[in-house]
Amino acid sequence: MKTVFRLIGLTLMITFLIPPSFSMADDEKAREIMQKVDDRNDGDNQTSEMIMTLIDKNDEERIRKLSVFSKDKGEDTLRLMFFLHPADVKDTSFLTYDYDDPDKDDDQWLYLPALKKTKRIASSDKSDSFMGSDLNYSDMTSRNLEDYDFYLKKETQVRGKDAWVIESKPRSKEIIDETGYTKSLVIVQKDIDFVVRAVNWEKTGDSVKYMDMVKLEQIDGIWVGTEMHVAKKKGNQTVHKTILKFNNVKFNQGLEEDLFTVRRMEKGL
Repeated sequence: MKTVFRLIGLTLMITFLIPPSFSMADDEKAREIMQKVDDRNDGDNQTSEMIMTLIDKNDEERIRKLSVFSKDKGEDTLRLMFFLHPADVKDTSFLTYDYDDPDKDDDQWLYLPALKKTKRIASSDKSDSFMGSDLNYSDMTSRNLEDYDFYLKKETQVRGKDAWVIESKPRSKEIIDETGYTKSLVIVQKDIDFVVRAVNWEKTGDSVKYMDMVKLEQIDGIWVGTEMHVAKKKGNQTVHKTILKFNNVKFNQGLEEDLFTVRRMEKGL
């Protein structure tokens, strides 16, 4: 499923007392809706500038600036991110191969310039925080629909637009361990097949993530989320928040495939 530039696949337990279900039978209508979300045109050869604001429980802010590049390779998506600011993360880079094949694990690498070392992200580490944000590494790729059961719960409205509320349950413990989420609710805006809100319950059992796509823009005929808020809560208290803003979004930029290599990410911009 897609949001923003197909990077944040946030399908972010209504109660922790109910164990996750691993049944294969789900709601045909809900799956049909999620398939439309997954099939939505999200463009190709995209470049953008991202501002990531990290806000702690004391409202202290840290701001990071990044350049982002993505390119389709058949049904797969290649993505490269360079951190530009501040100095402590400058030249850090992150490369993702997001495979369409549900039987193939996505590949991810993180280059740490201070160590002059590239770390391959293992499946067991994909539920870890991405660079101190409220996103984890699994959020940086799209979800495979075959790994989930979907249930249409109700209809609602978000900012005056009709939407569906869909419950998403992982079909295996392996998916829970990899994503870090036991269950999700996603809200899909009907007219554009776009996930505009989501709630994810973390497997630790004591925290919940809330995602809100607060700004959508149509760029070159493609709907893009250009501002997203992700808040992590324990009870009623927000313990951390991440705000992502995307500027200067462009499609059809003629990016070459050799940009999306470990050697290139280590070289920097």
